[in-house]
Amino acid sequence: MGSPMDVGSFGDLLDKSITKLFYNELDQLSDRISEFYQMDTSKDSFEKWSGIGELGDFSEFNGAVNYQSQAQGYDVTAEHRAFVNGFQVTRQMYDDDRHGIWERKSPALANSYNRTRQGHGARVFNFAFNVDTFFYTNTEAVSLCSDNHTTNSGASTSTGFDNYVTSAFSATAISALRTQMRGFRGDVANKISVMPDKLLYPIELADRADEILKSQKDPASANNTYNPQGNGRWSGTDWEFLTDTNNWFMLDSKNAKQWLVWFDRIPLEFGKAEEFDSFVAKWRAYCRYSYMWLNWRWIAGAEVS
Repeated sequence: MGSPMDVGSFGDLLDKSITKLFYNELDQLSDRISEFYQMDTSKDSFEKWSGIGELGDFSEFNGAVNYQSQAQGYDVTAEHRAFVNGFQVTRQMYDDDRHGIWERKSPALANSYNRTRQGHGARVFNFAFNVDTFFYTNTEAVSLCSDNHTTNSGASTSTGFDNYVTSAFSATAISALRTQMRGFRGDVANKISVMPDKLLYPIELADRADEILKSQKDPASANNTYNPQGNGRWSGTDWEFLTDTNNWFMLDSKNAKQWLVWFDRIPLEFGKAEEFDSFVAKWRAYCRYSYMWLNWRWIAGAEVS
């Protein structure tokens, strides 16, 4: 398929015997970025965010206040990346298009943008077990889902700093991971409020998820046992853009909206022009965005071999 596209490639556009030429527009997948991310805009080439840690517990008063200090959190820098797409056709092709196809091509660019953006939105999950620096850098320098998270406070990380498992998707694994998430600790290793309420999985696990999450009784038991995972505890969702057929995730959806941030630097914009000498008509689209995670305590991930 050449570029620019010409009449040799699309003879049907000029064929008067064709009553109607349809443009291959299929239903597009919905935009789900805001389901997981806090949505923000940016007016600069990058965003650098940081944080301050927590205070420890109160102590009994013995005549003087016990003054505590707080530790500096990790820095996260998001670098906005630009993405483009376009197409071009010859003047003859444009002039003789008796079906008006080329004037209807902007939806094709919009659909391409949506697919690209959704793929990048799912990247935080697809690369959750890697130190991914495509859109951002985090000075903690460990993967989002890891059994090796650290803190700047000097507190012990032996308990409550692990959000990584390798368990296959099952009711038992869900129960165990929920307990693990409820035990997450803050940067000074104190108890914090984490309430996992959402499960995310690839479409290949959707049927199994329905069995677990929509059964009032344990589907694996012949004794009519109560199923604690299937009585409204979870919202479960699959996503076509998850690339591994076995990996799955548990989220605290409220904390996700606080600690997972999407930046739209330049929203999708379109342009059209014609080259003066060649008469080639060009359509193009441009956008720029990035994302970052500031804190890992909203997610636990299962990397299943």
